Amino acid sequence: MKKKMFAVILASVLSASLLAGCGGSSGSQGAKEETVDAPVEDNVITIAATPVPHAEILEKVKPVLEAEGIELKVVVYNDYVQPNEVVYSGEMDANYFQHIPYLESYNEEHGYDLVNAGGIHYEPLGLYPGTKSGLGGMADGDVIAIPNDTTNEARALLLLQDNGIIKLKEGAGLTATVNDIESMAFDLKIEEMEAAQIPHVISEVSYVVLNGNYAIEAGYNLEDDAIVYEMSDSEAAETYVNVIAVKAGHENDENIKILVEALRSPSIVKFINEKYNGAVVPFIVE
Repeated sequence: MKKKMFAVILASVLSASLLAGCGGSSGSQGAKEETVDAPVEDNVITIAATPVPHAEILEKVKPVLEAEGIELKVVVYNDYVQPNEVVYSGEMDANYFQHIPYLESYNEEHGYDLVNAGGIHYEPLGLYPGTKSGLGGMADGDVIAIPNDTTNEARALLLLQDNGIIKLKEGAGLTATVNDIESMAFDLKIEEMEAAQIPHVISEVSYVVLNGNYAIEAGYNLEDDAIVYEMSDSEAAETYVNVIAVKAGHENDENIKILVEALRSPSIVKFINEKYNGAVVPFIVE
């Protein structure tokens, strides 16, 4: 099936809440009081990451860093809260799991000062088949499962709007929710769910909107399986690029700069392109 790719996100600052898979907030005043503002060790970088694709990419970059005399220690987390907590507390040097709007939102909500040390990749959001395989069969009563966190719910709704499935109220944009749906092409049910749970209901709903990491875990290939998805060269790619995050003041630490450079190296770009088949797109710095 010929795929249509649509750019759905404008590059701007938004008031985001949670990324897909995030639970509640674990930040506290106590955590702030325990922060440690220590420099990155000369020969070791500790980094928190989620499993796919972040930890996989970090494992691949280890030999590149070893050639620079740097040991990379990767700790894997299955939630999107702890990686920021351990960096803010000083327990770890950096994390790799989130895009910029989520990072900005987390800082705002918790009073943190984590910063972007460099963009690495982008994961296009896609609409995938559930019990139905194409938009041509869409009908009244169909259910579309979408992420329920603010950032990705808006992305999902904008993707649906760009494909003529729904129409949002004027100005809804990057903070859109289901309450901003003005009209639908059919009498649809938009089911908001925690993003990590959506792959488990694929056989129960008509369509699903999945983040790149969850699409990979569900066994989907973006270019072969997605009905529609965001363009890799769109403004969304820049807005939602996944970054290396550190505490403010450490973004220019030599080891962090070496890590970012290694993750952008030709060998890692090649690895990402070959392994993820478009579900993960290297962020190319012009």
